[in-house]
Amino acid sequence: MSMNSVGRPTAPNSDAGTGAFASLTGGRGLLQDEALVFERDGWFKTGVDLPEPDLSADDLGDLVRQEAIGLPGLSEPEAMRHYVRLSQKNHAIDLALYPLGSCTMKHNPRLNEKLARLPGFADIHPLQPQSTVPGALELMDRLAHWLKTLTGMPAVALTPKAGAHGELCGILAIRAAHEARGDDARKVVLVPTSAHGTNPATAAFVGYSVREIAQTADGRVDLADLEAKLGPDVAAIMVTNPNTCGLFERDIIEIARLTHAAGAFFYCDGANFNAIVGRVRPGDLGVDAMHINLHKTFSTPHGGGGPGAGPVVLSEALAPFAPAPWLVHGPDGLALTEHEVDDAARAFGRMSAFHGQMGMFVRAYAYMRSHGADGLRQVAEDAVLNANYLKARLSDVMSPAFPDGPCMHEALFDDSWLEGTGITTLDFAKAMIDEGFHPMTMYFPLVVHGAMLIEPTETESRQELDRFVEALRALAGAVKAGDVDRFRNAPHLAPMRRLDETLAARKPRLRWRPEAVQTLAAE
Repeated sequence: MSMNSVGRPTAPNSDAGTGAFASLTGGRGLLQDEALVFERDGWFKTGVDLPEPDLSADDLGDLVRQEAIGLPGLSEPEAMRHYVRLSQKNHAIDLALYPLGSCTMKHNPRLNEKLARLPGFADIHPLQPQSTVPGALELMDRLAHWLKTLTGMPAVALTPKAGAHGELCGILAIRAAHEARGDDARKVVLVPTSAHGTNPATAAFVGYSVREIAQTADGRVDLADLEAKLGPDVAAIMVTNPNTCGLFERDIIEIARLTHAAGAFFYCDGANFNAIVGRVRPGDLGVDAMHINLHKTFSTPHGGGGPGAGPVVLSEALAPFAPAPWLVHGPDGLALTEHEVDDAARAFGRMSAFHGQMGMFVRAYAYMRSHGADGLRQVAEDAVLNANYLKARLSDVMSPAFPDGPCMHEALFDDSWLEGTGITTLDFAKAMIDEGFHPMTMYFPLVVHGAMLIEPTETESRQELDRFVEALRALAGAVKAGDVDRFRNAPHLAPMRRLDETLAARKPRLRWRPEAVQTLAAE
């Protein structure tokens, strides 16, 4: 049996009973089934032997445990195998391309991980005296310097923990600035129809009402609609650039001019900063506030690697309202301004109990230093190149949502090429799992029907992109050949088959409970 270029074994057609392996994929036969840890038989085992306690527990009274603790017991090899087997059931960035559009799931360099584990960074505690962590403060100061340099902005708040938290920080600073002016009549935030869902959610959370800005036929902000909706009641606009359709907002400077002329602030969603880092400074475009997802642009782990970080850069008009604490250069070196007094008297408050996520800061700074100015510029260039390569290679078998002109860091397709086949975007995405690839982002942005949003990131080689393209082209060929069954019930080869996702969302089972054992009357 031979392997083809996308990982599926190629076996000759044969009659049933000949033992052909046409239904298996390359490593499928090596994957072990695995039950939940609570379903394993091992309640009375432990991986270590502990001596009997010298003291009794008589003084604990009613607090002494009367029944088994209810935790599974596994030996060391059983525990190791359990978690390794579970890891084989998940897709991972270290396994293959992770094409989630607007999520930038890219390689995390091991150099960054090594530096983040240095004792001077990994072992510090947020309650340590500042005098014992001068190196950490200096690294944060250098990171802040380069974030400001790359964005062309005069101030940065490091405390936000993620992109949405950064949005909250920026909008709170905007609200504080309006309140300081006595301009309390501004109660509206304008958001494009293609915006990330966190944008309107953040504005509503702060107390603003949200009004949509229309989109043009080529996927960009409708300037005429924006100008018509700007007025004395508008506090801010929230625009992503490059936007969620994977396109650069060509009129971004005019958007900023109109916004400022109306007395509002311009919040830029910086989720896609990796597409322009080193090439465009948002501050030069008229942006007042922008969060930076460190995992998207500067390669810190996305989610599973620990708490995230979403620093927010601020314009001169918003800098005085940045949340405490922040770093200051004093006569005795670097220090944290902890309270809303003196230089921080106009701060809108705090975003979190402590300053930020040290591990994420170390990783992001290591990434910057290892790339340098020319390397960061190449990050943007390669991200855009890879996305346009996918768009060019797939446009003859799938339908680009915006076919005219190049895209930025992600290629967006709609489902018009599936019309009349009986196959949906969801069916196609599920079939990708059988080919060993994680599906792209589906049905987002909502302005594109049946959207398939693909972001290859800058860390993928052409060889890996070609493997991905060949898999998608093969699936597209199966669609056009009318092989509906291959898609309708996919995935066929994953450990779990297709779920009723609507039922799972409405009636989730959030806790495992043991099956009740019925006691017989004779007992």
